[in-house]
Amino acid sequence: MGFEAKIAAGPGVLVVCRDSRRDLANVIASAVDQGYRGVISFGVAGGLAANLRTGDWVVASTVLDAHVPHATDAVWSSSLVATIPGATYAPILGVDAPVAEPAMKRQLHMTTGACAVDMESHVVVRLAAAHGLAFAAVRVITADQALAEFRNDSGFGKALDALSDNPLPDTLIVTPTLVASTPQGTDKLKGAIFAMADVQTVQLDTEWVKRLHAMLNILRRVVLLTGGLLGAGVVLIVGNTIRLDILNRRTEIEVMKLVGASDGFARRPFLYSGIWYGLGGGLLALILVFVAAAVLGQPVAELAKLYGSKFHLQGLRFSTGAQVLILAVSLAWFGSWLAATRHIRGIEPT
Repeated sequence: MGFEAKIAAGPGVLVVCRDSRRDLANVIASAVDQGYRGVISFGVAGGLAANLRTGDWVVASTVLDAHVPHATDAVWSSSLVATIPGATYAPILGVDAPVAEPAMKRQLHMTTGACAVDMESHVVVRLAAAHGLAFAAVRVITADQALAEFRNDSGFGKALDALSDNPLPDTLIVTPTLVASTPQGTDKLKGAIFAMADVQTVQLDTEWVKRLHAMLNILRRVVLLTGGLLGAGVVLIVGNTIRLDILNRRTEIEVMKLVGASDGFARRPFLYSGIWYGLGGGLLALILVFVAAAVLGQPVAELAKLYGSKFHLQGLRFSTGAQVLILAVSLAWFGSWLAATRHIRGIEPT
């Protein structure tokens, strides 16, 4: 209970550990009087769906109380699903007695459609409904599920029946944020988790993280090198286009200089042309990215799903698209400035 309380604790959060010594109804009534307007049931559950494994997270879409569905708050539940990578969004069944037999779990899954079962969420949802509180529920699959899987897959069912209790530990799968996913960050995260009370073992494949980041560093440098070469190509191509344009308008430039026009005045139209070239090229690049994301989005999502991931391709954000346009215009302007400055300077009226 203490470990779960530390996970749920935060500013403006009242953590209630339910036990026989506390009247949950009075606690929630008191919390309502203090201004609290929502409740999240947080803890462990047994898995009913065959695809759930120990450490998997389930965010309740509904809580079934005696097979009567109570919908959870859509905004809170969506936020929980977005916050917990790989979380399953599905119904949770609330019962008053433990469900341990695999056959009974399969039967409950078939008859109710719930993917997890616990002994608390249905009690909390009744109280939340009575006080008009927003409600959400999140559960992690416990070691009981792992023992049931081992019983079915190992063939040692009878031997396991001789055990007085479950020897498998409860497991939490922690996914670090992008900032903390470096080798140093994961080591720091491992130390912070291991320092928590009730934590016995923290398993981390640091070597795999180091290999991944080594490959990512190589990939980043390849991308930067490729981007630099493409940027230089833009400057050269636009510069060559402006040079040809200047040669075609050489007579016009000579006449302009003959009547007193400066190099800067003669150069200005070519700079405008360079800006339009860059803007057109940037827009074309954004269109190609949009088409590629639309065409590859579904296949990539299906491939990620095979690996248990919810990864999907997204188009560029507005700010990123604006940066692409600014970079394209800047490179094209620079290329046109170099070409126009060099070649206009060499043109003199005869």
